[in-house]
Amino acid sequence: MNDRIRHLLSQIAILEAELQTTLHEQEANALFQIKGKRVEFEHSIKEAHRRLKTGLFRWLVSYRPQNLLTGPIIYAMIIPLLVLDLFVSFYQATCFPIYQVAKVRRSDYLVFDRQHLEYLNFIEKFHCTYCAYGAGLIAYVGEIVARTEQYFCPIKHARKILGTHSRYDRFQEYGNAENYEARLEDFRVALGRKK
Repeated sequence: MNDRIRHLLSQIAILEAELQTTLHEQEANALFQIKGKRVEFEHSIKEAHRRLKTGLFRWLVSYRPQNLLTGPIIYAMIIPLLVLDLFVSFYQATCFPIYQVAKVRRSDYLVFDRQHLEYLNFIEKFHCTYCAYGAGLIAYVGEIVARTEQYFCPIKHARKILGTHSRYDRFQEYGNAENYEARLEDFRVALGRKK
């Protein structure tokens, strides 16, 4: 990797950290506080949210029929999601210690906080919980796979691909065989540090 690319990646990392800080500051100004695992809103905001909640009957009557028709298909996905979760979690628990790779913290990816939103009715909160599980699980699995790829084959593809993970940009260039084994060991050692 040349110095210009290394410099740009460093700038991107700095900007991402700044963005996270700014987003966190904005959340702090949003009239809620995070206390442990609970999200607490200012009393007046909580009351306003309750007034905005759509009642269950009105929600069912006004709900889009196509959503009701496809609901069973969407919720049937829970089976492959649970199987994926079980297998990937087992893989990480058994193999990462052998490879000396830092484990991915599940709680960093699976976040269930939308149930604290008073403007959502029971069914909406159920939908939000399902979506948080599905999207969080895919991100969790993606990070486990990214660490596995960094351990075994941290080489970029010859063709540009969409949707690369955060580690991909630092991988070795395609076709650059110089000192491959030594650099591969550096990638592996880096995985042992907490990320």
